[in-house]
Amino acid sequence: MPIALDLSDLLRLAVSLALGLLVGIQRGWAQRERSAGTRFAGVRTFALMGLAGGISGILFRGAPGPATVLLAGAGLLILIGYLRDSRVNETVSGTTSLVALLTLASGFLVGVGERITGTAIAVVMVLLLALREQLYGWIDKLSQREVLSIARYALIALVILPLLPDQPFGPYDAWNPRKLWLVVVLVSGFSFADYFATRVLGAKRGIIATAAAGSLVSSTAVTASLASRMKLGEEPRVVFPAAIAFASVIMFLRVFVLVALLAPVALPTLARLIAPGLVVGIIAAGWYLRRSRAATVPNPGHELAMRNPFDIGPALMLAGLVMVLTVASLWVLRNFGERGLAVVLAISGTVDVDSAIITMGGLAGQSLDARTAGVVLAIPVALNTLFKAGVTVSLAGWQQGKSAALPLAASALAVGIAVLTLP
Repeated sequence: MPIALDLSDLLRLAVSLALGLLVGIQRGWAQRERSAGTRFAGVRTFALMGLAGGISGILFRGAPGPATVLLAGAGLLILIGYLRDSRVNETVSGTTSLVALLTLASGFLVGVGERITGTAIAVVMVLLLALREQLYGWIDKLSQREVLSIARYALIALVILPLLPDQPFGPYDAWNPRKLWLVVVLVSGFSFADYFATRVLGAKRGIIATAAAGSLVSSTAVTASLASRMKLGEEPRVVFPAAIAFASVIMFLRVFVLVALLAPVALPTLARLIAPGLVVGIIAAGWYLRRSRAATVPNPGHELAMRNPFDIGPALMLAGLVMVLTVASLWVLRNFGERGLAVVLAISGTVDVDSAIITMGGLAGQSLDARTAGVVLAIPVALNTLFKAGVTVSLAGWQQGKSAALPLAASALAVGIAVLTLP
């Protein structure tokens, strides 16, 4: 049965060939110092391997038999090449052969119509191959404790999280096991990322960079992670209040963006109410950042060696607080109805401001007028900031945590005063 090729099929063949050529360029460069005749495959071979996969993918829909023969033949050629390469060079390395198989698979996926998947596989593979020296360098610097911590985090994030049921249970069906465990994964992940960012960028820049990136997802989780480090008295101490204040500033800015997108009618009033808190946060962050420039790390290697990169305690504590506050908010809603909406949003927004904004997005301009919507959203912003001050003190202790908690409390107070004095 003849197979008619159209323009889309020709495009798939071109993409398959291009992906094989991309992989071949990287492998050719990596093996450029090996003499001719000692290499299993070069630029042309990998390009043809990608093309063979593309042809097989196109043939598979109308002639699966010939497509399978072509794939099997290419796979057999790769196996023969691996055996010959291991004998000639007297070394055992399956990288090139495995890369050839993945190139064949990428071309096949493009051929059957999964162009994005096939392209992503090939590009990510080339990136990993190009990072060979950096990856080996990082591995050489890892300690046994760090390797064990990586395995533990992989367990809670990649094994336990997907296995947990994604359905409500408990009082008022308030608890979702997967969402609660996601809090643990986030807090532990930020602590994990902060540890390795500190190793790569240094104590000061690593902590600030992690706080900035993590606050785009959850400033509360970032605060809990940094507060647990403050308890240990790590140096430079002034960097932690700076990072926590910086994370709070990013939270305020994120609130502006989310409200503009989800509940724009509430934005004018909300901006007027939370602007004082943002100003206080900017001043505190600027003050501590300026002081942190003069701070020194007496022995950063010792500090990192003594610290456990995988500390799940603060994460479990925050998840417990989320459970309590969720039940409290649903109790208020059950007993007071919509009249308690402000209270419900305030309680739920104490831990997660985004949830309050998303809820308000369906009510602002309909059940609530613009002014009331702005006031109702400003309250959880203030309480969330105050909650992070409490988390800081509870995890780090008053002596260690007051430098970070006081600016947060002042920021929350500024928002509260603006709400109380609103005409």
